[in-house]
Amino acid sequence: MEFQNTTILRVMLTISAIILTYLLINTFLKKALIKKVRTKRMKHNIIVFISLISYLFVFISIIFLVISVTGTNLSLGVAAGLLTAGLGWALQRPITGVAAWVMIITSKPFEIGDRIIVGGVKGDVGNITLTHIHLKEFGGTIGGEETSGRIIFVPNSILFEQNIINYTSQNNYILDEVTFTITYASDVEKANEIARKTAERITKNVLEHIHQKPFTRSNFQASGVDIRVRYYTIAENRQEISSNITEEISKEIKKEKTVQFAYPHTEVFLNKRK
Repeated sequence: MEFQNTTILRVMLTISAIILTYLLINTFLKKALIKKVRTKRMKHNIIVFISLISYLFVFISIIFLVISVTGTNLSLGVAAGLLTAGLGWALQRPITGVAAWVMIITSKPFEIGDRIIVGGVKGDVGNITLTHIHLKEFGGTIGGEETSGRIIFVPNSILFEQNIINYTSQNNYILDEVTFTITYASDVEKANEIARKTAERITKNVLEHIHQKPFTRSNFQASGVDIRVRYYTIAENRQEISSNITEEISKEIKKEKTVQFAYPHTEVFLNKRK
């Protein structure tokens, strides 16, 4: 009876120590490090570091707990062997997910804060755990690319089976374009100038980081000439910037007499004979 009471007391003390230590690590250490974050990469590294410590701590805690209950290393080895055999059979998908997690933190196809597409799922990476990626969905409920407010939990295991598209692997900027059509009678050179200057004015903050000014491309269509202005923009602001450029180009072209928008319509000419 005394032995059982001692064992129970030892287990309770071990569990209390585990919980207290975990809270100290997960709360105080995380807050202290997050305060020093300056870049997206720093935030990613801190979160992954905290996760590694937590998982390692849980693993070590389980070992100590088993030792506290059994009291011998031999019992620990037998228990660990049986546990490993059972988990290896029952948790094949989660184990694959853990392998994918290791791949993510070592090869870094994406990091926390990146905008990615995995299969048909689109979102900004909010967190990376042992089993799932937390994506802050963009689009989804709408046709554009604004954040929808929904969180998508993507199993890590599918990363070995799906293509991964990373918008912001090199930096936070992507190439986008706004297209409009003008009539054949319009001044194409003037239309290109309006498009370039408008895009340059609206994306002037981006030009401080990406030294590539907006540029235009033109091509013929059945009812006019397509003008395409291409520019670099922050991935998260793509829809907003595109909308602003469209509105400003529309205003400027309406002021210009030598440029007119082309649109599908029918004109009828009557030939009056004497």
